[in-house]
Amino acid sequence: MDVDMLRKRLVYQLPGMEAAAVRRDMPYLKHDNAVLHMDVYTPPGLADGARLPAVLLVHGGPIRAGLPLQPKDWGIYLSYGELMATSGLVGVTFNHRLYGFDEHPQAAGDIAAAIDYVRTHAAELHIDSDRLCMWTFSGGGPQLSGPLRERPSFIRCLVAYYPILDLGTFVQHGLAVVDEEDVRRFSPALALQGGDATRPPLLIARAGQDHPALNQGLDAFVQAALAANISLDLLNHPRGQHGFDMLDDDARSREIIAHTIAFVQDHLQLYEHTC
Repeated sequence: MDVDMLRKRLVYQLPGMEAAAVRRDMPYLKHDNAVLHMDVYTPPGLADGARLPAVLLVHGGPIRAGLPLQPKDWGIYLSYGELMATSGLVGVTFNHRLYGFDEHPQAAGDIAAAIDYVRTHAAELHIDSDRLCMWTFSGGGPQLSGPLRERPSFIRCLVAYYPILDLGTFVQHGLAVVDEEDVRRFSPALALQGGDATRPPLLIARAGQDHPALNQGLDAFVQAALAANISLDLLNHPRGQHGFDMLDDDARSREIIAHTIAFVQDHLQLYEHTC
């Protein structure tokens, strides 16, 4: 991937984003003599003891190991971290090891470790550990399966932008090789089966010009979500590309991002409980 593309920032900006306070390169997981890092973005000038809801921004993939910029340093995630802070939230960006479609179990372990780190170190990070949102992008979509199935009380809402929501569709189209067990484990629609509708509210942003196999799985997931009667916001960008939030500088892209921020603020009860 071209470095200039990796540096592209969001098409949606708010005044003061550059003033966000950032703690960079915090090690959250050691593995095989290497370390995974996260960055944490907060509003500037927080009082001691302040606790704010947090949004964990889960990058997609598969990505190539050894990229010139790791995902948390891409322009889009720098922008989202700043946007969260400017919106009165804590933004958490981090690298995880999704290097192939068959490595979702490894990525799931990394994401779980990142969530555990944030909750364990919540006081020093100014985070309310019981008010978290998990916001996935693209190939990170299958990671919604965990919170949809397990429904942890501290995950108050979920967001998915142009997400892969059915690995089985990719396998059928010859776009991925994934064993059947992992297809079942990481297909969010299957996580909706059984139980009641008390799952975290979910917002999905769909790119109308995305790969047909991706949107086929996304559309099937939406039908399953409606059948399960879960709380679902679906925002479609008819002319949007995959990655419209950094590639399509138009009114619809900005509307979708602004709506998403309001959705997150509402479900994390930002204005009711902010310290």
